[in-house]
Amino acid sequence: MAKLHVAERASVPQGHGVGTSTPTAVPERAGGAARRVRLPFGRRLLPGAAPALALFLSIRLAGIGAIALANHLDRHALLKGLATSWDSRWYLHIAEHGYGTRVHVLATTGAVQRDWAFFPLYPGLIRAVHTVLPVSWNVVALLVAWSAAVVAAYGIYAIGHDVYGRAVATALVGVWAALPHAVVLDIAYTESLLTALAAWSLYAVMTGRWMWAGVLAALAGLARPTGFAVAAAVAAVAVREIVVRRGRVPPALWIGTAIAPLGWAGFVLWVGHRTGDLLDGYFKVQHAWDSRFDFGAGSVRFLKALLLYGGRVVYPLALVLVVAAVVLFCLLCFDRAPLALIVYAGMLVLITVGGSGPYASKPRFLVPAFPLLFPIALAFARSWRVRPKHVLLIGTVLAVLSLAYGSYLLTASRTPL
Repeated sequence: MAKLHVAERASVPQGHGVGTSTPTAVPERAGGAARRVRLPFGRRLLPGAAPALALFLSIRLAGIGAIALANHLDRHALLKGLATSWDSRWYLHIAEHGYGTRVHVLATTGAVQRDWAFFPLYPGLIRAVHTVLPVSWNVVALLVAWSAAVVAAYGIYAIGHDVYGRAVATALVGVWAALPHAVVLDIAYTESLLTALAAWSLYAVMTGRWMWAGVLAALAGLARPTGFAVAAAVAAVAVREIVVRRGRVPPALWIGTAIAPLGWAGFVLWVGHRTGDLLDGYFKVQHAWDSRFDFGAGSVRFLKALLLYGGRVVYPLALVLVVAAVVLFCLLCFDRAPLALIVYAGMLVLITVGGSGPYASKPRFLVPAFPLLFPIALAFARSWRVRPKHVLLIGTVLAVLSLAYGSYLLTASRTPL
């Protein structure tokens, strides 16, 4: 079934779930239908994309303003806070000096934390741009992260527009920009880069562009440890297409699917080679950072400690946000979202819930899981048709709370982001 035109999907149908307004037509042609679909990188943006991107930029620029105000009150430099917070220092060091040049020994456990735990795409881009632009490393790191955030917002809009049309796509971008931990989009972190690559890879899968999907998924695998979720989504849709079409799929599907996991697997094996343990070396490096998949044992311990001893606001809120992510994923599945989005979001939720590490950082890991926001975007878009003033008020309040909490996380919480 051909995809409906934008005019035919301008209003959000009542009583349907994610992906049902287009009778799942988008994923069904992923195996290579006769009609060629181009990625929207041409001279013109997708219809309605400009207002959505303006909304995103206004929220995130306001976020930077809130951080600037908080830093001014604390007499701290804005640029230093944005570019050298927590993990940002490691990325900048790798960009400037390369791998194997920095270690940190934990005084409490004696664990040796190495820079091999950080994936190479972001520091590689910083180094590449720094060779061209005569500006400081800090400025380059922020330029790369901010540019990726804008590309990610457009990719999220493209997916929302393809599945449901302008209204939901705009709401989706706005909700993503106003997440409680969206402050990571303003600083020198990798969430924006992963989201950009994931969004466009998933869009390529949903529109049958398998070579694009594979290359972008491979790059996503070089951006963050959770980047392999993109390759998993590509593989899941490919398997479905192969089964449905009984193996009669274009060669690009096989090639793109084979390319998708190469970035993540290549770096993991490279770290293993450097450590002398090809298959397990990378995971040992991550273990020193208390980062491993323990099937939720760490989450259970955290919950027990939180109930017994309490904690600062970041900890109970982190728990609420993780639980909300699980609920939103269930809604995404019930609403029959495209398979690529379900697999990608599901992998990120599984890693977040089942992984160890600082619990306060878990909501940050979910920032790239934008498909989880579809149910919220649908609610906003439907309400806008009836009570636009109410929606505007609620959205403004949520954005203000997000900016306030984000500036608190970055300047006052003293909790690893």
